[in-house]
Amino acid sequence: MTTPSDVEESTVTEDAPNDTAVPGDSEDPNADRQYHLEVTSEDVADSVLLPGNPDRIGTITDLWDDATTVATHREYRTATGNYNETPISATSTGIGGPSAAIALEELARVGSETFIRVGSCGAIQPEIDVGDLVITSGAVRQEGTSEEYVNPTYPATADHEVVSALIAAAERLGYDYHVGVTMSADSFYAGQGRPGFDGYEAPGSDDLVDSLRNANVKNIEMEAATILTLASIYGLRAGAVCAVYANRQTGEFRTEGDSRAAETASLAVALLAEMDRRKREVGVSQWHAGLSLD
Repeated sequence: MTTPSDVEESTVTEDAPNDTAVPGDSEDPNADRQYHLEVTSEDVADSVLLPGNPDRIGTITDLWDDATTVATHREYRTATGNYNETPISATSTGIGGPSAAIALEELARVGSETFIRVGSCGAIQPEIDVGDLVITSGAVRQEGTSEEYVNPTYPATADHEVVSALIAAAERLGYDYHVGVTMSADSFYAGQGRPGFDGYEAPGSDDLVDSLRNANVKNIEMEAATILTLASIYGLRAGAVCAVYANRQTGEFRTEGDSRAAETASLAVALLAEMDRRKREVGVSQWHAGLSLD
């Protein structure tokens, strides 16, 4: 693995045609070094954790056996290393669906196949405590990015193997967790039922959280639906685990649980590697409950 150096952005011109590039594009989507992440196929592992905050990369890699920062550009910071002797990477996505989609697109182009969002969220069920983990089984697509890929009736579902691995990891680590549906929004304020500047209230915001709570939605965040939808479209594995910073029902707020979410996701990657080995041993394509993990 090599650490990328600063390079000029690759271009597609009439003098250097590319049959698969869109005419007029200023960047080559088929180049090995990716335009926004500035990573190549040699820089990242098959499995990638996706925190939003670039500063959370350090929280994640502190738990690994070893790690090297391979790229930093805009909101995207990427590190690669090993956890429990399993190759693993982490790339920050920034806030929201648009930047998360760019990260997944470019990581997929260099060969990554499994993605786990590692983030923070607000819980909306009263029994979920601040510091607990929420493992997403599926997501309400209340963001707009995924709709630019596929119509809104397409479900944002987490891969069952990733969900199983996250549950097994949380159990082994002894962390309190909840499994269920997440709502992903495009806005931190109006889109999540909070007042905007000067008390502005968006239409429907006054009963948004209550409606979601009544539908047994567990939490609200801003990236899971995009990541899950794109991964499903492309035939990749994806899931999400978020630390609960706030409970919108009880009013409690603390920035707590980042390390627990990071450790759970990292161990899940190692468990997924075990699951993949077990599938190869018995000659099946999907892991199921009849296959044991050590």
